[in-house]
Amino acid sequence: MNRPDFRHLQQSMEDVTAAALDQNTGPLDPVEYHSLQERLHDAASSLPPLYREHVYHPFMQAMDKLTEAGFTSMMRRDPRKEREAGLFCDIAQAILQNKEGYEKEATDAFQEVVSDLYDGFLSEEDRKGIKPPDQSLIAPLVKWGRPHFGPYTWTVEAASHFGIKTGIVNLPPANAHHGLLAWSALGHETAGHDILHADIGLLGELQKTVYDALWTELDNRAIADYWSLRIDETASDVLGILNTGPAAGIGLIGYFRGLNQAYKGKAILRNTGPEADPHPADILRGYLAAETVRLLHFDYAEDWASALQEETDKDLTSITLGRASVDVELIKQSAAIVAQAITQTRLMSLEGHAFGDIQNWHNHDERIVQEIRAHLESSVDVQDCIVSGMYAAHVVSAAVTGAIAGEVSVREAFTGMTSLLKSMHDANPSWGPLYVRHRGDLTLHRIYSRTAS
Repeated sequence: MNRPDFRHLQQSMEDVTAAALDQNTGPLDPVEYHSLQERLHDAASSLPPLYREHVYHPFMQAMDKLTEAGFTSMMRRDPRKEREAGLFCDIAQAILQNKEGYEKEATDAFQEVVSDLYDGFLSEEDRKGIKPPDQSLIAPLVKWGRPHFGPYTWTVEAASHFGIKTGIVNLPPANAHHGLLAWSALGHETAGHDILHADIGLLGELQKTVYDALWTELDNRAIADYWSLRIDETASDVLGILNTGPAAGIGLIGYFRGLNQAYKGKAILRNTGPEADPHPADILRGYLAAETVRLLHFDYAEDWASALQEETDKDLTSITLGRASVDVELIKQSAAIVAQAITQTRLMSLEGHAFGDIQNWHNHDERIVQEIRAHLESSVDVQDCIVSGMYAAHVVSAAVTGAIAGEVSVREAFTGMTSLLKSMHDANPSWGPLYVRHRGDLTLHRIYSRTAS
């Protein structure tokens, strides 16, 4: 029995609450067309070749076509920056924050996590036998801002309206320095939303798959409708765990509790799911996380799943979805069905492959995480931490689980994480002078391995 240690989860939740209440809004959005053009004029050199080709130049062309009059009209139509003006400003900010060095270390660390998660699904090393996605071949760009929206992503579908060929991922500016568990949500944004929208028809096929599985197993149309109508958020939770491991599960629970403490005054998972909310109720997402972890390919998946379910049970009262109360055991059963359908179903959109075959969490991933955790709690300079096979997802997982277990303080875990991710970003060939789409593409294929058992 190797039960995970959650004894210091409370401290991580308090860190989330403090970050949520932080008033830092980040750099001001551009409000004047010509000054923005001047700031963007020589920003291309701050981006690697692929991003100059697929982001910077198309965006500058779109801005020229927009004209000053169009820019002014767009800002007037969308004053809260929730639609086209928000997307335009976020693309501009992603470019400018790279050029102007806003939160340089944290930005590079953030970009490394997003690049790694995208790479894990799209590199030649992992995507054997599956065609490239229809709409995006490079990882999203990152930026800081709009803390009232929390972590979010503009998918390539949305960003393509301004000519760019990747998405934009945002974190609140406070998360450059605290709010560790927000980083465990990046798998949901990047390995979830951005991947789901990169292949035409994938989300629709997945929605039907989940509905059919629930209808067949439970013969309950209301439950089948509830989960399938929230497929974008539901599947993103599952994919985040497949790519980041069980840390994404406990991170989700702690993150929601911390946010609910900040905004609702209670550090518990919500048991209600309003009809208009595109997200499943918090409590359902806790159970879904547990059932997804149960399907991971490492030895202690069952122990982790049981611990996550027990942690979710602590906040259970009575579940209400829309206007109807729902039996708890039915919800737990449905969460298991949804996790299996999303993880294990072979999808036509993926050439007959299942998500769980492309990405999963294995014993070697846990070994890497344990080695990084040992470095985080030692007195050795964390930048000297070099672990074979290490990726950014391992670093985030190590920081989250190490802090929750109390091996290091939340602040020490955060500082060690960003420092190590920054050094990894500096060495990432995708951000060098060559046209390397994904780090995983640079894999040496040998005829014989001396180290094979």
